Amino acid sequence: MSRRVPILLLAAGVLFGGDAAAHDGPHAHFAPIPGAAPSKVDPARRAWLAGDHHVHSWFSVSYKASTDGKSPPEPIKGGDASNPITTNAKQAAAHGLSWMVATDHGGPDHAKLNREQAYPEVLKARRDTSGLLLFFGMELDTPGAEHSSVIVPRTPAERDTLFGIESGYNRRQPWPADPAWDTEARMVEALKHMGAIKAPPVVIANHPSRTATAVGVYGQVSPSELRNWNDAAPQVAVGMEGAPGHQAGGLKPDGSRDPEGRRGSYGRSPTLGGFDQMTARLGGFWDSMLGEGRRWWVTSTSDSHRHYTDGGNDFWPGEYSKTYVRAARTYDDVLDGLRNGRVFVTLGDLVSEVDVIVQTADGRKRAEIGGRLRVARGSDVTVVIRVRDPAGANFGGRTPEVRRVDLIRSEITGPVADRTSDSNPRARVEKRFGPGEWAKDGERIAMAYTIRNVTEPTYLRVRGTNGAELEPQPDPAGEDPWSDLWFYANPVFIDVAD
Repeated sequence: MSRRVPILLLAAGVLFGGDAAAHDGPHAHFAPIPGAAPSKVDPARRAWLAGDHHVHSWFSVSYKASTDGKSPPEPIKGGDASNPITTNAKQAAAHGLSWMVATDHGGPDHAKLNREQAYPEVLKARRDTSGLLLFFGMELDTPGAEHSSVIVPRTPAERDTLFGIESGYNRRQPWPADPAWDTEARMVEALKHMGAIKAPPVVIANHPSRTATAVGVYGQVSPSELRNWNDAAPQVAVGMEGAPGHQAGGLKPDGSRDPEGRRGSYGRSPTLGGFDQMTARLGGFWDSMLGEGRRWWVTSTSDSHRHYTDGGNDFWPGEYSKTYVRAARTYDDVLDGLRNGRVFVTLGDLVSEVDVIVQTADGRKRAEIGGRLRVARGSDVTVVIRVRDPAGANFGGRTPEVRRVDLIRSEITGPVADRTSDSNPRARVEKRFGPGEWAKDGERIAMAYTIRNVTEPTYLRVRGTNGAELEPQPDPAGEDPWSDLWFYANPVFIDVAD
């Protein structure tokens, strides 16, 4: 049994009261992923920092076949993506990002190009745009799958670390092509290699359902595959793009609608409210992973190759899609936040802050996004949700408003017998909040809800929208991406003890 907490809680300062509620307090519990060293940052230093972990530059090359048909093909700089890393970094900062990852994908001997040409440009971009935390990474041409972001920690060894990963495991690296490099077993080997690195990277599956042909009919990325990744290196393979890039696919260069264009370039099975079906389907794949108790997070990116005004399908980094990480403004803590799920994502700047606080009835223990709360069996817990809905116009010239916030709940039942499972029948919307059921203070809206008698391990997650759809619906060709906006927060887990 559950109930909404009365708005009288305002008087006690529960909804809008004080910095302690707004930031990680002394009782906030974040349980680091096994095998990952916990951050030593004072939680009070953390704030929501927007970023993008999937951005291409002119080092995402195309290739020209050799004239003799025997020699390796020639890389054509700017052939697949058009902008220098320095330009991407400046645009990211101009569109409100605090961090970004340079992620070019490869081809024959691309590891050498990344090491000798892309890395020096990363160093220049760091000097030119000093306010931006710029990670060196890549979009791995994933063995046995499609693509994934590899985010390398900033260390003196970052260039060599990435070279070792790309030269050893990128499926398109060898010439002539070698089918043995394109197997799931090789990806598992790659993840184990990455997990053994002293400062391990983070790997996030990109656009996981882009090759799906229908809902639940997956292509190059399958549920069992992602489970195998997470099992092989749970501190490395930590999640997937909830909202893919290429969201300007339905726009022409003049900003008018392209009736044939698709959000995300999802030409077969469309996105749902701009999100991949693996995330957007209530009780679908993401909920099945969380229902096992897996710490499996979602992100949102631009996948920027070429801006739509230049004939591409893309927005600039931060122009439309943002991944917010609760972190101190350091490389290590941003990566720690991604690794440990202190993350929410939003499209179209619908929101700029999301806090989900799950606490015991006496308020003495609590956990926040990505965290874990331990309670006695039969306890009541209160969920406080706070969202900042920016008053100003977004980069589309719109001023969207949050119309609804959903609290989603499921019990955690443990590992599934069928590793191909993409469903969790126990996941449900616990409560839908509308304007009449939250308190508002300027740009901030807040709501609270009590869940009675928690007897099983549970997770809670939050999403919201500016629309009226109870569940996100398939995005039609030519849809205006600025009109259909959603945000998703990663879960909070509740452990139960006797």
